Amino acid sequence: MNRDIEIKIGKNIKMAREKIDMTQDILAAKLQLRGCDITRSAIAKIEVGQRHLYPDEIILIKEILNTDFDTIFYGNTKRDNK
Repeated sequence: MNRDIEIKIGKNIKMAREKIDMTQDILAAKLQLRGCDITRSAIAKIEVGQRHLYPDEIILIKEILNTDFDTIFYGNTKRDNK
């Protein structure tokens, strides 16, 4: 996968997580409760683009953060240009 894309998606996830005042620990715990074997450390690596995301993880993160795919993939940029 393109490193720049991974970094952008990671930043978007971090922004969405922080917007609802959720810690990396809580996000990891909620993912674990839904069957996703992930740690807080893995969340940190995702947010800086050092770990790949699997499709099922993206779906669960979107649901837990109560956001949409546009926010995950494009951040506010795409929404602002609509």
